Amino acid sequence: MLAFAERSSWIRKMFEEGARLKAQYGADQVCDFSLGNPDLPPPAQYQEAVRKVTAAEGPGAHGYMANNGYPFVREAVAKQIAAEQGLAIGQDEILMTVGAAGAINVVMKALLDPGDEVLILAPFFVEYNFYVDNHGGVTKIVNTARDFSLDLAAIEAAITAKTKAIIINSPNNPTGQIYSAIALAGLGAILARAGQTIYLISDEPYRKIVYDGHTVPSIFKAYRNSLIVSSYSKELSLPGERIGYIAVHPEIEGKPQLLGAMTLANRILGFVNAPALMQRVVAELQGITVDCGVYARRRELFCKVLAEAGYEFVPPKGAFYLFPKSPIADDARFVGLLAEQRILGVPGRGFGMPGYFRLAFCVEDAVITRSAEGFKKALATAKTLT
Repeated sequence: MLAFAERSSWIRKMFEEGARLKAQYGADQVCDFSLGNPDLPPPAQYQEAVRKVTAAEGPGAHGYMANNGYPFVREAVAKQIAAEQGLAIGQDEILMTVGAAGAINVVMKALLDPGDEVLILAPFFVEYNFYVDNHGGVTKIVNTARDFSLDLAAIEAAITAKTKAIIINSPNNPTGQIYSAIALAGLGAILARAGQTIYLISDEPYRKIVYDGHTVPSIFKAYRNSLIVSSYSKELSLPGERIGYIAVHPEIEGKPQLLGAMTLANRILGFVNAPALMQRVVAELQGITVDCGVYARRRELFCKVLAEAGYEFVPPKGAFYLFPKSPIADDARFVGLLAEQRILGVPGRGFGMPGYFRLAFCVEDAVITRSAEGFKKALATAKTLT
């Protein structure tokens, strides 16, 4: 655990640095872009749903239910997923989980034997490494292309006889990239011609946070041995409520055994079942999301700030992160220069890609505006070091 803590320490370090700077200068003097914690309130329908659900409570409302969740909740989620994926699925293909993190752990527990390899694409959400390790697996990191799109040749070259699964995240944390339908079809073809069954796991908590008319293509149409893991943390601003789901392709290989294994894993990993109250609430909120126009406005504002300061970056198509290139090779050192300007970001090495840094724009517009001069000064200082 000490070794794990060292590997995952960058976000924690920046959080601690932020606390120190805020205590020293005041919170309104620090521009904190380190955490991907959505600051928008849940949609108005959320409070209505909570009131409706609690008013209708009867005996057993907070008791155990089947480990895969309430049937009526899974049916509601299945209808929404079917609409998004363009493929009919039913409640039996849905398992309610304790957030997307719980969902990934359930999938890993169900699929992995000791030593099985799981491909993850850099840059990646750092916790993937730990979720795979939790269940005896080994992560194998594959870089994406220069614009953070899928590098299909690199993925195919990384597949071995031990490859059991690949995890993708689109829209991506930390880049905001969305993988195209053509790229996903190519990925599906690569996986289909492998010498063994390889499962495609798509982590999609940012699916509904997209910009410029972009959409997130269907994983189910690209490859039949696929699963979706997601949560309501971002689209409903409910990260603390820990509610998510797994959706399984209706034609996935060994479906009865896989569903049974995941249902058992939900229990024996200690989750038991997804939170009862939140299951009933999200059943009322299918198709509802936060006002993504706010994030879109912030994205435009932040891109303008960074472009005028002279940074190199790929504008995100979704999620609420920017992943600019560090002006010096040592991304951690450059993040330190930003901290000197009371700006907090996270080095790209924390996401498996040194030479970049992540900025989360789930903050008030004023914080982004206030950071402009600091970004210019940090870049000017960096140029004196090259």
